[in-house]
Amino acid sequence: MDILTENKETALAVSKAIMDGRWKDLDALLDDGFTYTGDGLVFTKDEYIGFMQDLKSAFSGLNMTFPHILAEGDLVSVRFISTAVNTGSFMGAPANRKNLEIHGIFIRKVANGKVLQEWQTTDLLGVMRQIGFGALIGHALAVGLFKLKQKAPVKKPW
Repeated sequence: MDILTENKETALAVSKAIMDGRWKDLDALLDDGFTYTGDGLVFTKDEYIGFMQDLKSAFSGLNMTFPHILAEGDLVSVRFISTAVNTGSFMGAPANRKNLEIHGIFIRKVANGKVLQEWQTTDLLGVMRQIGFGALIGHALAVGLFKLKQKAPVKKPW
């Protein structure tokens, strides 16, 4: 198997571990110095795992498809479509029991079978339309306009 195919498989294995709630596998796939930057958030490895654990507990039936996957060198770019039902509170927004379809793109830097970095952008306007502007607009203003600091997510034991 060539390196680009291996990098694609490693990059996708992260998303699959998140979908399945396999936190130990996710931990093993991420380099100890892993960093995440996306949608105005920056996380360390443990914060990223905690954020994904919170996301997984707030959205039932989480599924992701990957219509486009491109690899060049150590970078893998993936367009994703996530579907889930919002059954729990997430980032200050209450559960609304709505079926959501979320589109986005992430780029993961891969080396030696581990993900070193991730950059992501999500169609937040599309998410707000589905969840309701009121639930997320306050959060967006507090973080974006007033630079309100949120507590970092905490990795839960598995």
